[in-house]
Amino acid sequence: MENKRNTSKEIIALLVEKFPACFSIEGPAKPLKVGIFQDLAEQLAEDETVSKTRLRQALRHYTSSWRYLKSVKVGSHRVDLLGEQVAEIDQEQADYAAKTLKESQEKFGNKNTKAKSEGQKNSAKTGQAPKNKGVADKKQKFKNVKSTKRVAKKPQEPVNLTPIDSSTVKEGAKVKVKFGNAPMDAVITEVDGNDVHVQLQSGMVIKTQVENIFS
Repeated sequence: MENKRNTSKEIIALLVEKFPACFSIEGPAKPLKVGIFQDLAEQLAEDETVSKTRLRQALRHYTSSWRYLKSVKVGSHRVDLLGEQVAEIDQEQADYAAKTLKESQEKFGNKNTKAKSEGQKNSAKTGQAPKNKGVADKKQKFKNVKSTKRVAKKPQEPVNLTPIDSSTVKEGAKVKVKFGNAPMDAVITEVDGNDVHVQLQSGMVIKTQVENIFS
């Protein structure tokens, strides 16, 4: 019996091997069909080295990568496991992917800033000047100039949402999920008690609760 594939890296490598027209590790990524998790679960049902939980985690890791999010843009197409185009990316999906990418990059940038700050504190203690201080100062000035040019966005009008009937919470159901400030279209991929896994139009799979699901 083969060993279980426990890391997302191992499972993604398997997906690239089995479905090369759909998944890739290098170069431009292809946006994935909404609901592709179910297709993968069926295709890998007899593969004892991959659990559904690990598969879902790997898929979430793949669709959250910067390389993937950059591929979700207007005019590009979602593909199935055979690499066949099944749906075109619309403006809403492209905007969401761009927003997710920006937030991820900003979060990564904040981590780097914190690390630099710690480095500067350590340098101050040892009496050494931090490296690339002049470059960092220039970047900060540039960011400050850009921030002053931003135009305030108009507040979004509230959307009336109807709580979903618990009897309709099942795999494959198309719903709206409260994610951040705006509801997003999604498809339920798994129901585990009060926990519901849904796939957003960007291809990202998230876990939420029944109270955040609407019809």
